[in-house]
Amino acid sequence: MQRRIDSVVRSYEAQGFHRTGTTVDATSGEWLANEVRRIGPEPVREEFALSRVDPVGASLVVDDRRIEGLPLFDGAFTDPAGIAGPLGSLDSDAPIGLAEAAPNAAGAGALGEARRQDRHRAIVVVTRGARPGFCPSNADSFLRPFGPPVLQVSSEEAPFLAECARRGATALLTAHVDRRQAQAFNVVATVSGTDRSLAPVVVMTPRSGWWWCTSERCGGLACWLEIMRATQDAKPARDVLFVASSGHELGHLGIDAFIERRPGLVPAAKAWIHLGANIGAAQGPGNNLQASDDAIEAMLAGAMANAGLPIDHRLPRGAVPRGEAENVHRGGGRYVSIIGNNDLFHNTIDRGDDTVDLKVIERFARALATVATSLARA
Repeated sequence: MQRRIDSVVRSYEAQGFHRTGTTVDATSGEWLANEVRRIGPEPVREEFALSRVDPVGASLVVDDRRIEGLPLFDGAFTDPAGIAGPLGSLDSDAPIGLAEAAPNAAGAGALGEARRQDRHRAIVVVTRGARPGFCPSNADSFLRPFGPPVLQVSSEEAPFLAECARRGATALLTAHVDRRQAQAFNVVATVSGTDRSLAPVVVMTPRSGWWWCTSERCGGLACWLEIMRATQDAKPARDVLFVASSGHELGHLGIDAFIERRPGLVPAAKAWIHLGANIGAAQGPGNNLQASDDAIEAMLAGAMANAGLPIDHRLPRGAVPRGEAENVHRGGGRYVSIIGNNDLFHNTIDRGDDTVDLKVIERFARALATVATSLARA
């Protein structure tokens, strides 16, 4: 199994920047469909449309220094000329505000409030991951953008920008993009059960994201394929429906499209298994278990214990989970979800052999396959 997992990791990383609706995203989806076909089920491409954001000019120029960045995809954008004015702290009345945010925190806290209040003409955000570097946030409100243009930059620029803000230095912020209609697709497959009248089990994992996202996405994709192999060998009583969704970094567009095609599936399914980010990440490891109820949480917890896998955090019952499990939670579905910790989360340096632990991914694959095959029994 480790050899297969290693092949998944190397193939996915080699494909490039896995942004939704791009050529790499399409190539990656075709590769995954071929992997499914080798196992046995016939994969289906389920397309969905999006207005893709293509950055044209994204930078901050201050004190004759140009800093490249990336706009938040769920905020406003600038024209090619950009926005000029003094740089100041987020609680000031400066035209361009300066903030900091962890990955996926751009809609929360003081930054989220400043965006909602349109307190500044533009905002530059220093991204703060566990390691230095550039770690942008997902566009959780991609279909409902709000606030002024926001330019994200590397944490390595923090001291320089803090000094510029202290002096009120004049800056020019550009967040100019093209919008174009594009198609992306989910890879969907079914392992058929012997009794098609029974409610299905759904196994889902995202397949898109920022940069190469090797340790962010590969563990989930490898487990997804291994669960498919195991459930097919088990000849389940009920269907097991598999979806690897694009659109993850754009407010979960792909899983929304999957659910919209299947009205009623969220609450009707026997259970949803969500393979979230960072499964088997080697840099800053740790595991977070999310579940809708005690019984299904105990199933995965027991399987993980048998595989020698720790649980570092359990989501309090009723709290909103992270990742695509949120979509199931809000729809009233039953779910169990695993998400790992990762010091390289959303970082441009998330690539290479040292980012994942193949043995840990294998243990997760076996534990999750045990849960899936058990749920798929009548």
